[in-house]
Amino acid sequence: MSLPYEQKITIKAWAEEDRPREKLLALGRRSLSDAELIAVLIGSGSTTESAVDLSKRILHTYQNNLAGLAKLSVQDLCKFKGIGEAKAISIIAALELGRRRKETELVHTDKITCSKDGFNILSPYFSDLLHEEFWVLTLARNNKVTNKILISKGGLSGTIADPKIIFKTALEHNAANIVLAHNHPSGNLKPSQEDVSLTKKLKAGAQLLDIGILDHLIFAGEGYFSFADEGCL
Repeated sequence: MSLPYEQKITIKAWAEEDRPREKLLALGRRSLSDAELIAVLIGSGSTTESAVDLSKRILHTYQNNLAGLAKLSVQDLCKFKGIGEAKAISIIAALELGRRRKETELVHTDKITCSKDGFNILSPYFSDLLHEEFWVLTLARNNKVTNKILISKGGLSGTIADPKIIFKTALEHNAANIVLAHNHPSGNLKPSQEDVSLTKKLKAGAQLLDIGILDHLIFAGEGYFSFADEGCL
């Protein structure tokens, strides 16, 4: 039988070296578990569990996967007893800072030589999205990237990629070549029939304008599908 909260050992009663904040000061940030780091962010738990226990419960719900946690909204986090709007915002802000740090640490390339280059350039923009977006990279004749442009935002199952807007964007930026990219929030890397049809339509239009389409990338999870690599362009 579990003890009433008043009889449980709260964080303040823990040995100093076991309290998250004191542990960080004494042993450094790397000594803390994911749950302890989140506990530092939220500061306190609920009337029935400590901040660390609450953090462990949240992480356990998402298989202890920080990538899964990063996709949650304020409303999702507020469903956990003990997490209010302020605490939810703190968690989301911290995870977003981590994502941005990862983005700045990526080895960026400003020239497209293969599908992996396009993936490395655009993956930070698609990370953790729960909706579809369509982007275009405009390139100079030597395939140096001149611009990264968001064409459209959609919902969970699709977004509108208007060829007129795509080609207008390419012409405005004097693009010799372009790379198309969008994401599948479902995690399915396989292109849909609409993806295939759109790519064919854009390729035909690009030929008339003397603009090369080097690739069309589909992002899903940590992977990607390349129309060029698969011989579909």
